[in-house]
Amino acid sequence: MVEFNSVHLKDSYDIADLSYGDLLDAIGQAIPDRIAIVYGDTRLTWKAFDERSNRLARHLSGRGLKPDSKVAFYLHNHPAYLELMSACFKGRFVHANVNYRYTDDELLHLLNNSDAEAVVYQSQYRPHVAVLRPKLDQVKVWLEVGDEALPEYAESFESACIEGDGSPLGIKRSGDDLYFMYTGGTTGYPKGVMWRHKDRIAVVGMSESGDAAAHAQSVADNPVIPVALPAAPLMHSTGFTHAISCMMSGGTMVLLPGNHFDAEVCLAEIVRNGVDRMAIVGDAFSVPLLACLRENSDRYDLSRVQLIMSAGAMWSEPRKRALLEYFRNAALSDSLGSSEGSRLGASLLRRGESNKTASFQLGPDVKVFTQDFREVEPGSGEPGMIAKAGPLPLGYYGDPEATAKTFPVINGVRYSMAGDWCTVEADGTMTLLGRGNNCINTGGEKVYPEEVEEALKKIPGIEDAAVIGVQDERWGQAVTALIRPDAETTFDEGEVKAYLAEHLARYKHPKRFDTTEVDFRHANGKINYRLVTSMIEENEAAASSS
Repeated sequence: MVEFNSVHLKDSYDIADLSYGDLLDAIGQAIPDRIAIVYGDTRLTWKAFDERSNRLARHLSGRGLKPDSKVAFYLHNHPAYLELMSACFKGRFVHANVNYRYTDDELLHLLNNSDAEAVVYQSQYRPHVAVLRPKLDQVKVWLEVGDEALPEYAESFESACIEGDGSPLGIKRSGDDLYFMYTGGTTGYPKGVMWRHKDRIAVVGMSESGDAAAHAQSVADNPVIPVALPAAPLMHSTGFTHAISCMMSGGTMVLLPGNHFDAEVCLAEIVRNGVDRMAIVGDAFSVPLLACLRENSDRYDLSRVQLIMSAGAMWSEPRKRALLEYFRNAALSDSLGSSEGSRLGASLLRRGESNKTASFQLGPDVKVFTQDFREVEPGSGEPGMIAKAGPLPLGYYGDPEATAKTFPVINGVRYSMAGDWCTVEADGTMTLLGRGNNCINTGGEKVYPEEVEEALKKIPGIEDAAVIGVQDERWGQAVTALIRPDAETTFDEGEVKAYLAEHLARYKHPKRFDTTEVDFRHANGKINYRLVTSMIEENEAAASSS
């Protein structure tokens, strides 16, 4: 029996009523002299991190924020992100991640959708903030990171962290406190996945004791101190989860200076700081890392790295094996999951071993169902959608219809079904087929063809457009567009790129354009994606042979 229910069912699993705020309070008191954050030449102890986040939480409260107030994180991988995260968890405010690649229209949608009452942004994004601010009456405070000369409407993030009382807040928190993780929706607009602290803590297994003080003591007693480097952006679930896991273990977070991933800088920071684990996003990070290592293999001693984790995009087996020739002591953990539900599947690879690309062991509380919600029989070859039970998000913020579709109740059990399709092999492993609805996964970013197509069709002279993902060794899939100009127009790629730069985040831009005079739609008006794919493949083959 299948029913759709947006209400979070009564917990059928045993989880402790824990808050990240309580855990961070206790850990900060237990290990004050350990290094919490490294960012270039900046080194912040847990004591300083603890006190700065307490002051920041009080500052936000003083500006009118209350428990459940939403805070937008318009930030790169910077200490400010972790300090603000801690402040929100302690002050019972709700984290709302912002993709800093978004254009103004996309940013406005997210900030309105999240009901953000505070926006914390880096100074380089001040021009965007200046455009958005008059349209966001609900925002009570704007905090700017990284510039002493502030606009009249903004306050200094640094001042908020160093002024006032740095002692623990002394407030009662709840495991029902929330954080949001914004992710792409089927229309291309982001949706806020609502996680309760206690559910997420249970999923990742961050505290077995069920008591914050006991957990902090176990952290202090543990001689193994993790040193983690999230190369993936903190504003994505992969980097965010990696960061929280490390901090709940009382570890040291090494953040890469700069606004873009630089493989040489990453490798140098690994060596300089004794990093033992890192988080990447599949081939999008593996390709530049391998290119750098092949040219400078003798420059980097990577023997301390024990674990490289990836999630959110394809990670090919040949590149895994190539990385292990340099990270010789590491295990590579390839996780299948989404913002709507983690631990769908996992794959672990060490040097000398082999496994197939996109092959995973089923995670705990995971089943695979057909479209009519029959459980897929292993070895049948029948494709199905991956479904995760257990501790789950409450749903999407402000979107009960999408919540009901993504979190169905099947035979009395609530599942998360975000749209990942697979087959189940006879041995119980699953082979990932991809995300439904023609979603393109490019370097860990979700791109929905319909959104890009509609943007292209708004350009004068373009009669029609179809967008697909083409396999690419670095990005997993490269966004590729087939354009049908009108009879009087000569396609100008430069003009199209200039238009898209004003209307779509850069990662959504096609990396390649093809043109055709052929109508590529079905009789019912829908795009014939099979025809589009064959036309693009033919054009690519012709270009390669010329």
